[in-house]
Amino acid sequence: MKSSFRLNDNALRYLIFFGLVGSLFIHSFIKYGLLNQTIGLIMPKASAQVPVINSPDGFTPDWSRFKFSDMIISESGSVTYPGTRGTETRTWTAGQSISEFMELGDFETPQLAIENLNLSTIASVQGINLSGLRLDNFQLTRWQTLPNLVRAVPNLGNRNVNSVIPIRDFARRFGINGGTIANLSRYDNLSNVQLGRVINLRNYPLTSISNIQNASINRFANWQDSRIDGVPGLSTLTWDNLPGLRTLDLSFVAKVDLPLGDIEANRTRSISGSYQDGFNVPCLQNNCAHTEMSGIGKTTGTQWISGKFQKVNGGFGILKALNGGQEPTGRNPFGSSFKQVVWNIDEASGSVETAMFFRICKTIPFIGRTCSPYFIGPVPFIEYREKDPIVLGQPNSLP
Repeated sequence: MKSSFRLNDNALRYLIFFGLVGSLFIHSFIKYGLLNQTIGLIMPKASAQVPVINSPDGFTPDWSRFKFSDMIISESGSVTYPGTRGTETRTWTAGQSISEFMELGDFETPQLAIENLNLSTIASVQGINLSGLRLDNFQLTRWQTLPNLVRAVPNLGNRNVNSVIPIRDFARRFGINGGTIANLSRYDNLSNVQLGRVINLRNYPLTSISNIQNASINRFANWQDSRIDGVPGLSTLTWDNLPGLRTLDLSFVAKVDLPLGDIEANRTRSISGSYQDGFNVPCLQNNCAHTEMSGIGKTTGTQWISGKFQKVNGGFGILKALNGGQEPTGRNPFGSSFKQVVWNIDEASGSVETAMFFRICKTIPFIGRTCSPYFIGPVPFIEYREKDPIVLGQPNSLP
């Protein structure tokens, strides 16, 4: 009986000892972030890559799988600026597709020529039945006037008012019956009246305005103000269908040589920057995380600085003032529709994650075209590892 008591007493001491050790371990586990680190090792990392074509001539997006709807922004933001409709506000939320808040005018570039598309072409590629959509689904119809529509839609002006139901109902609101649509559009009291302010566009099939599907986007008034998802099928249209993509110059290529972290300072052989400052902007500060390049001649040893740490001047016109006139340093190897920015650098694994940044562009009456700096982002783009080929684009100037 006595030995049994001694055994239980020893067992109790061991339980108390291991309980204290366990408590201290759990406390340290939480206090020093070991829990987060362990979870990070267990959980798979989210891929930062877009679909790419791995070529000796440089990694390029696989344009046949590259689309607006897959471009997911990582940080929330909001900005107010002057636009075609007076003061406008653009707001976005982390996790949102850029097609939900970016507009057609933001991508008015020769490298995309997105404005040359029409609904018929998009629907054909996407297998969309346009007759099942409503006029309201084509966002820019809301602010078209009759003169706008006559200029945009082939042969619409020659048709009788009563043969195009939405326009017939529009005209009847003003006590007008019959005649050609061209004649109707010349009425002074109707010339500036937007269609969407008089009739409910949700009540009419998209194809009820004959031939609207065959009018290129840029024929409509203020087409630049439409969101990407305001054009049926455009947000999921792969970029290999964009008319201007074939004009890209991909001749300037290097290799990712050495990713270096933010302890690097005062790097002067930069091949990153902006359209405004040029693409050889030195990083004269303490944190110049970058990836070093190798290539032909003086390309070796040049540095693409991380835009997470270095900012440069960007934008032009009145929208230049947005974001304090600043944007992350980087390059535009795939044209001016977005900027490629070195973002996360991991020396241990030799990997470099890049991101896309976008800008707001407007064409304002009596002022002209103006664009903000590239500050809307980051949107995950291509991930590189040491010795991977990387397209630098133009210009091919070296420091």
